[in-house]
Amino acid sequence: MKKTFLVMGLMLCLMHDVYSQAIDKDERMAWWREARFGMFIHWGVYAVPAGTHNGQRINRIGEWIMNRGKIPVAEYRAYAKQFNPVKYDADAWVRMAKDAGMKYIVITSKHHDGFALFDSKVTTWDMVDATPYGKDLIKPLAEACRKHGMKLGLYYSHAQDWVNPGGAAARKKTTEGWANPDSTRIDAYTETHSGHWDPAQTTRSMEQYINDIAVPQVKEILTQYGDIAVLWWDTPTGMTDAFAEKFQALLPLQPRMITNDRLKRPDFPGDFKTPEQRIPDLSELDGKDWETCMTMNGTWGYKSYDDKWKTTETLIRNLLDIASKGGNYLLNIGPKADGEFPAESIERLKAIGVWMKVNGEAVYGTQASPLAPLSWGRCTRKDKNGNTTLYLSVFEWPKDGKLIVPGLRNQVNSAALLASGKKLQTGIDNDQLVITLPPNAVDPIATVIRLDVKGIIEKVQAPQVKKEMQAGEVH
Repeated sequence: MKKTFLVMGLMLCLMHDVYSQAIDKDERMAWWREARFGMFIHWGVYAVPAGTHNGQRINRIGEWIMNRGKIPVAEYRAYAKQFNPVKYDADAWVRMAKDAGMKYIVITSKHHDGFALFDSKVTTWDMVDATPYGKDLIKPLAEACRKHGMKLGLYYSHAQDWVNPGGAAARKKTTEGWANPDSTRIDAYTETHSGHWDPAQTTRSMEQYINDIAVPQVKEILTQYGDIAVLWWDTPTGMTDAFAEKFQALLPLQPRMITNDRLKRPDFPGDFKTPEQRIPDLSELDGKDWETCMTMNGTWGYKSYDDKWKTTETLIRNLLDIASKGGNYLLNIGPKADGEFPAESIERLKAIGVWMKVNGEAVYGTQASPLAPLSWGRCTRKDKNGNTTLYLSVFEWPKDGKLIVPGLRNQVNSAALLASGKKLQTGIDNDQLVITLPPNAVDPIATVIRLDVKGIIEKVQAPQVKKEMQAGEVH
């Protein structure tokens, strides 16, 4: 009997610990799940060459110029002498993000070129020691974030480093995913061979690099800037469990901080998944928190001749698509070497902000759509007091003025245009909810309808197509 009670007691303690950890994660993730929209910033020495080295344009993304151009360490280090961002205004950056409707910022404190934007005491390959500017770039951004109520996240390339000796260098496609960031999919890193091109990169072991550079620098960024909301690892090339555990041991320095899934896969999953440059299909989603990071054009770091800019329509509809699937959108900016945002980025941020000021309610704090995929747009939801609010973001305005919401059986309490509050009529036709709309869309990018219904909506399946309908017909 005593043994039985002892076993039961141990099981209860274990269950309590698991439950406590789950609650702790939910508490840490609460602001992030509310935010839905953030700004990624890729900034570093690579903004100086801006895609061109020795008069030659280097293919692929701008922040990988050292790797793609196989630039020797000494030559690349010389670019830091030209990195003088005299136009850097951290307060203006944060205000632009806030005005665009973004709730958090994640900046590259150190990217794969090993250059630290902060004042590091473990190396001179940093903003204070290696540039004419001579000042920490993270400190004023942290202060501006606190001033404006913006959450601050720090990206840190913990394994891959092309300048500090011993850092890894990814090169080839692997069996589980891609270490090459030019691919649209980056799901695993199992790089085991060398991608180095300069003997100066291999004068120390990776263990020495982890112990002497990476771990101390992560400790620096977690202790110098106040509260850090996100620690965003990247490219775990060559990582081992032992290395990962050394980084994990630092996380209690920021007990409310969340981390992503790129420390070392799959054994260190972090708090959220990070599909890159793509929005997952519904079939891929497994109920875990996730965040799509994406560029505005074709590069993360600034590249002077990259003009593949996504339209404002695409960016807003991406945000709605991601929110409709329960994810977050981390949209990237690549500042110039002088500290200015590209004009095209500023233009798009302003336009997104205009839309978000009117329609942000359809994004912030929402959950994934309970409806089957919609041909005319996207849906987000909020549940409160036993009822559900659906936000129907209409991309394609119906020509007949009748918006069909297939499969919804709940009683409608009210329907209205979110922008104006104008009430809309609803009815049932052919066992489907029909909302009568005005002749023209309020916003050509996405007009939002707020639909309040009775009860909590269970997952709605797509209605069966009538047998007499021909394939491809839409009614």
